[in-house]
Amino acid sequence: MQFEKIHNKGQARLFKNDFLEALTKANPLVIWGMYIPILGYIIYLAATRYDYSTKTILLLFFAGMFFWTFFEYLAHRFIFHWVPSGKTATKIVYTLHGNHHHYPRDRQRLFMPPVPSLIISSSLFGLTWLAMGSYALMFFPGFLIGYLMYGTMHYAIHAWNPPFKWMKGLWRNHHLHHYKNEHQGFGVSSTIWDHVFGTMFDLKGEKEDKEKVRELMFEKKKG
Repeated sequence: MQFEKIHNKGQARLFKNDFLEALTKANPLVIWGMYIPILGYIIYLAATRYDYSTKTILLLFFAGMFFWTFFEYLAHRFIFHWVPSGKTATKIVYTLHGNHHHYPRDRQRLFMPPVPSLIISSSLFGLTWLAMGSYALMFFPGFLIGYLMYGTMHYAIHAWNPPFKWMKGLWRNHHLHHYKNEHQGFGVSSTIWDHVFGTMFDLKGEKEDKEKVRELMFEKKKG
Protein backbone atom coordinates (compact mmCIF):
# COMPACT_ATOMS: atom_id res chain seq x y z
CA MET A 1 0.00 0.00 0.00
CA GLN A 2 1.34 3.40 -0.95
CA PHE A 3 0.94 6.27 1.52
CA GLU A 4 1.58 9.37 -0.56
CA LYS A 5 -0.75 12.07 0.70
CA ILE A 6 -0.08 13.63 4.09
CA HIS A 7 -3.03 15.42 5.68
CA ASN A 8 -1.98 18.11 8.14
CA LYS A 9 -5.34 18.35 9.88
CA GLY A 10 -8.09 16.05 11.08
CA GLN A 11 -8.10 12.27 11.29
CA ALA A 12 -9.23 9.37 9.15
CA ARG A 13 -12.78 8.09 9.50
CA LEU A 14 -12.42 4.33 9.90
CA PHE A 15 -16.00 3.27 10.66
CA LYS A 16 -19.42 4.75 9.86
CA ASN A 17 -20.72 3.67 13.27
CA ASP A 18 -19.83 6.28 15.94
CA PHE A 19 -19.37 3.67 18.67
CA LEU A 20 -16.94 1.60 16.60
CA GLU A 21 -15.15 4.78 15.58
CA ALA A 22 -14.70 5.74 19.23
CA LEU A 23 -13.13 2.33 19.91
CA THR A 24 -10.33 3.10 17.42
CA LYS A 25 -8.89 5.89 19.57
CA ALA A 26 -6.71 5.75 22.66
CA ASN A 27 -4.85 7.97 25.11
CA PRO A 28 -1.31 6.75 25.93
CA LEU A 29 -1.87 7.24 29.66
CA VAL A 30 -4.97 5.04 29.56
CA ILE A 31 -3.02 2.21 27.89
CA TRP A 32 -0.15 2.47 30.38
CA GLY A 33 -2.61 2.62 33.28
CA MET A 34 -4.45 -0.41 31.96
CA TYR A 35 -1.41 -2.66 31.59
CA ILE A 36 0.95 -1.76 34.45
CA PRO A 37 -1.24 -3.30 37.22
CA ILE A 38 -1.78 -6.44 35.12
CA LEU A 39 1.92 -6.85 34.35
CA GLY A 40 2.88 -6.14 37.95
CA TYR A 41 0.52 -8.88 39.14
CA ILE A 42 1.86 -11.38 36.60
CA ILE A 43 5.43 -10.79 37.80
CA TYR A 44 4.22 -11.04 41.40
CA LEU A 45 2.83 -14.49 40.59
CA ALA A 46 6.17 -15.52 39.08
CA ALA A 47 7.98 -14.51 42.27
CA THR A 48 5.51 -15.93 44.79
CA ARG A 49 3.46 -18.78 43.39
CA TYR A 50 6.25 -20.10 41.13
CA ASP A 51 9.15 -19.00 43.35
CA TYR A 52 11.39 -17.72 40.56
CA SER A 53 14.50 -15.83 41.65
CA THR A 54 14.99 -12.12 41.02
CA LYS A 55 17.84 -12.95 38.63
CA THR A 56 15.64 -15.24 36.54
CA ILE A 57 12.78 -12.74 36.52
CA LEU A 58 15.05 -9.90 35.35
CA LEU A 59 16.80 -12.05 32.72
CA LEU A 60 13.55 -13.19 31.12
CA PHE A 61 11.94 -9.77 31.49
CA PHE A 62 14.73 -8.06 29.53
CA ALA A 63 14.77 -10.93 27.03
CA GLY A 64 11.10 -10.17 26.41
CA MET A 65 11.84 -6.48 25.91
CA PHE A 66 14.57 -7.30 23.39
CA PHE A 67 12.33 -9.76 21.55
CA TRP A 68 9.74 -7.00 21.23
CA THR A 69 12.14 -4.98 19.04
CA PHE A 70 12.32 -7.92 16.60
CA PHE A 71 8.55 -8.43 16.68
CA GLU A 72 8.02 -4.69 16.13
CA TYR A 73 10.25 -4.75 13.05
CA LEU A 74 8.55 -7.78 11.52
CA ALA A 75 5.05 -6.46 12.22
CA HIS A 76 5.80 -3.01 10.84
CA ARG A 77 7.50 -4.34 7.72
CA PHE A 78 5.36 -7.33 6.77
CA ILE A 79 1.93 -6.63 8.31
CA PHE A 80 1.54 -2.85 8.52
CA HIS A 81 3.13 -2.38 5.09
CA TRP A 82 1.68 -5.45 3.44
CA VAL A 83 0.45 -4.63 -0.06
CA PRO A 84 -3.04 -6.22 -0.24
CA SER A 85 -4.99 -7.00 -3.39
CA GLY A 86 -8.55 -7.26 -2.04
CA LYS A 87 -10.88 -4.59 -0.72
CA THR A 88 -11.24 -6.16 2.74
CA ALA A 89 -7.50 -6.66 3.20
CA THR A 90 -6.86 -3.09 2.08
CA LYS A 91 -9.34 -1.84 4.69
CA ILE A 92 -7.60 -3.88 7.40
CA VAL A 93 -4.14 -2.56 6.52
CA TYR A 94 -5.43 1.00 6.37
CA THR A 95 -7.14 0.63 9.75
CA LEU A 96 -4.02 -0.85 11.33
CA HIS A 97 -1.47 1.59 9.96
CA GLY A 98 -2.31 3.33 6.70
CA ASN A 99 -4.36 6.00 8.44
CA HIS A 100 -1.26 6.99 10.44
CA HIS A 101 0.66 7.71 7.24
CA HIS A 102 -2.19 9.78 5.87
CA TYR A 103 -2.77 11.62 9.17
CA PRO A 104 0.56 11.60 11.07
CA ARG A 105 -0.66 14.40 13.35
CA ASP A 106 -3.46 12.27 14.77
CA ARG A 107 -2.45 11.76 18.42
CA GLN A 108 -5.28 9.33 19.18
CA ARG A 109 -4.14 6.45 16.97
CA LEU A 110 -0.55 5.83 17.97
CA PHE A 111 -1.48 3.11 20.49
CA MET A 112 -3.70 0.12 19.87
CA PRO A 113 -7.10 1.01 21.47
CA PRO A 114 -8.02 -0.78 24.73
CA VAL A 115 -10.50 -3.38 23.44
CA PRO A 116 -8.51 -4.81 20.49
CA SER A 117 -5.31 -4.36 22.50
CA LEU A 118 -6.58 -6.60 25.32
CA ILE A 119 -7.83 -9.21 22.85
CA ILE A 120 -4.52 -9.34 20.97
CA SER A 121 -2.32 -9.23 24.08
CA SER A 122 -4.37 -12.02 25.72
CA SER A 123 -3.95 -14.16 22.61
CA LEU A 124 -0.20 -13.48 22.52
CA PHE A 125 0.10 -14.34 26.21
CA GLY A 126 -1.69 -17.62 25.56
CA LEU A 127 0.71 -18.47 22.73
CA THR A 128 3.68 -17.50 24.90
CA TRP A 129 2.42 -19.75 27.70
CA LEU A 130 2.04 -22.65 25.27
CA ALA A 131 5.61 -22.11 24.05
CA MET A 132 7.31 -21.32 27.37
CA GLY A 133 5.07 -22.49 30.19
CA SER A 134 5.42 -20.46 33.41
CA TYR A 135 8.45 -18.63 32.00
CA ALA A 136 5.82 -16.57 30.17
CA LEU A 137 5.04 -14.87 33.49
CA MET A 138 8.40 -13.07 33.22
CA PHE A 139 9.00 -12.97 29.46
CA PHE A 140 5.61 -11.58 28.44
CA PRO A 141 5.62 -8.57 30.80
CA GLY A 142 8.98 -7.56 29.31
CA PHE A 143 7.57 -8.02 25.81
CA LEU A 144 4.56 -5.85 26.63
CA ILE A 145 6.67 -3.17 28.30
CA GLY A 146 8.62 -3.15 25.02
CA TYR A 147 5.35 -2.43 23.24
CA LEU A 148 4.47 0.38 25.65
CA MET A 149 7.93 1.89 25.21
CA TYR A 150 7.54 1.62 21.43
CA GLY A 151 4.20 3.43 21.53
CA THR A 152 5.63 6.12 23.79
CA MET A 153 8.69 6.55 21.58
CA HIS A 154 6.48 6.78 18.51
CA TYR A 155 4.44 9.49 20.24
CA ALA A 156 7.61 11.36 21.24
CA ILE A 157 9.03 11.26 17.70
CA HIS A 158 5.89 12.97 16.39
CA ALA A 159 5.60 15.36 19.32
CA TRP A 160 9.08 16.68 20.11
CA ASN A 161 12.61 17.07 18.88
CA PRO A 162 15.04 14.38 20.12
CA PRO A 163 15.97 15.13 23.75
CA PHE A 164 19.51 13.80 23.28
CA LYS A 165 21.89 14.06 20.32
CA TRP A 166 22.41 10.28 20.20
CA MET A 167 18.68 9.82 19.58
CA LYS A 168 18.68 12.01 16.47
CA GLY A 169 19.21 9.01 14.18
CA LEU A 170 16.12 7.28 15.56
CA TRP A 171 14.03 10.37 14.91
CA ARG A 172 15.39 10.84 11.38
CA ASN A 173 14.93 7.16 10.51
CA HIS A 174 11.21 7.37 11.27
CA HIS A 175 10.71 10.76 9.62
CA LEU A 176 12.36 9.47 6.43
CA HIS A 177 10.13 6.39 6.59
CA HIS A 178 7.13 8.72 6.42
CA TYR A 179 8.14 11.20 3.74
CA LYS A 180 10.97 9.52 1.81
CA ASN A 181 10.43 5.77 1.48
CA GLU A 182 7.97 3.63 3.46
CA HIS A 183 9.92 0.50 2.47
CA GLN A 184 12.83 1.46 4.72
CA GLY A 185 13.19 2.55 8.34
CA PHE A 186 10.80 0.12 9.99
CA GLY A 187 12.31 0.37 13.47
CA VAL A 188 10.63 2.89 15.76
CA SER A 189 11.89 2.08 19.24
CA SER A 190 15.20 0.76 17.88
CA THR A 191 17.11 0.72 14.59
CA ILE A 192 18.91 -2.56 15.36
CA TRP A 193 16.92 -4.69 12.93
CA ASP A 194 17.00 -2.08 10.16
CA HIS A 195 20.79 -2.38 10.32
CA VAL A 196 20.64 -6.20 10.43
CA PHE A 197 18.24 -6.56 7.47
CA GLY A 198 19.57 -3.68 5.35
CA THR A 199 16.54 -1.37 5.57
CA MET A 200 18.28 1.43 7.46
CA PHE A 201 18.45 4.81 5.75
CA ASP A 202 21.86 6.24 4.92
CA LEU A 203 21.44 9.11 7.36
CA LYS A 204 24.73 10.74 6.36
CA GLY A 205 23.66 10.79 2.71
CA GLU A 206 20.08 11.94 3.28
CA LYS A 207 19.49 15.66 3.58
CA GLU A 208 16.82 16.51 6.13
CA ASP A 209 13.72 18.17 4.70
CA LYS A 210 12.68 20.35 7.63
CA GLU A 211 9.37 21.30 6.03
CA LYS A 212 8.42 17.64 5.56
CA VAL A 213 9.41 16.93 9.17
CA ARG A 214 7.16 19.75 10.40
CA GLU A 215 4.24 18.15 8.54
CA LEU A 216 4.75 15.00 10.61
CA MET A 217 4.86 16.73 13.99
CA PHE A 218 1.83 17.28 16.19
CA GLU A 219 0.43 20.78 16.16
CA LYS A 220 1.28 22.68 19.31
CA LYS A 221 -1.78 23.63 21.31
CA LYS A 222 -2.27 27.37 21.54
CA GLY A 223 -2.48 28.72 25.06
